[in-house]
Amino acid sequence: MLCLAALLMVQKNSLGQSTTNHTKEFYQFTIYHYSTAAQEKILDSYLENALLPALHRMNIQSVGVFKPWGNDTVAARLLYVFMPLSSIDKTVTIKEKLATDAVYLAAGAAYINALPDLAPYNRIETILTEAFPLAPAMKLPVLKAVKKERVYELRSYESATEKIFSNKVHMFNEGDEIGLFSKLNFNAVFYSSVIAGSNMPNLMYMTCFENRADRDAHWKSFGDHPDWKKLSSKPEYQNNVSHIDITFLQPTDYSDF
Repeated sequence: MLCLAALLMVQKNSLGQSTTNHTKEFYQFTIYHYSTAAQEKILDSYLENALLPALHRMNIQSVGVFKPWGNDTVAARLLYVFMPLSSIDKTVTIKEKLATDAVYLAAGAAYINALPDLAPYNRIETILTEAFPLAPAMKLPVLKAVKKERVYELRSYESATEKIFSNKVHMFNEGDEIGLFSKLNFNAVFYSSVIAGSNMPNLMYMTCFENRADRDAHWKSFGDHPDWKKLSSKPEYQNNVSHIDITFLQPTDYSDF
């Protein structure tokens, strides 16, 4: 992980800007893959009682924990942990601090010290992203619905090449696709370019809604809006997305948002 962090500190992002400029946030998604209710119980307890309190003590406050809609009906279950970072090297320093946090180690003992045949997950997947230039910091959603009714929509847009990917990022920023989302009150938490993940080159962003009907109404308004029709018809922005993944998430009761 240390080597990864060192490389990321000096690499150029999709717009040719150095990631040593920390005016923009970074985001880490940790995705737990698991199969059983017993594993889920250990994961929930660990996150609620050990990890999130420890992160809060490090002044990392807005940590999101989500499960996909319909998670209980599938064999391969997922749990998403979203963490905002002020700099990419936090991926290393957080682990170092956790290793010496006695309160965390005690509260998370069942997870940390699990035996091989009782592992609390099957595998862990990590995705690191960098905030877009014109959306440099996350925004907490303003929602009235209870958490179990909310829809948090996580989208990943893949492009055929890095150059084409940069064009889609430009469309969001200078093309003002972000502005249209804001105008229509999509409650976007973040917009970002993926800098480490399995589906690169791709971007990821999250929008939030009171419920599924609210989500559908927002997207209809977006698709019908003259600003979108004008933007999406521009010749310079054609064919800049090759694949889209959409994941509908629900926050856990202990998620920060």
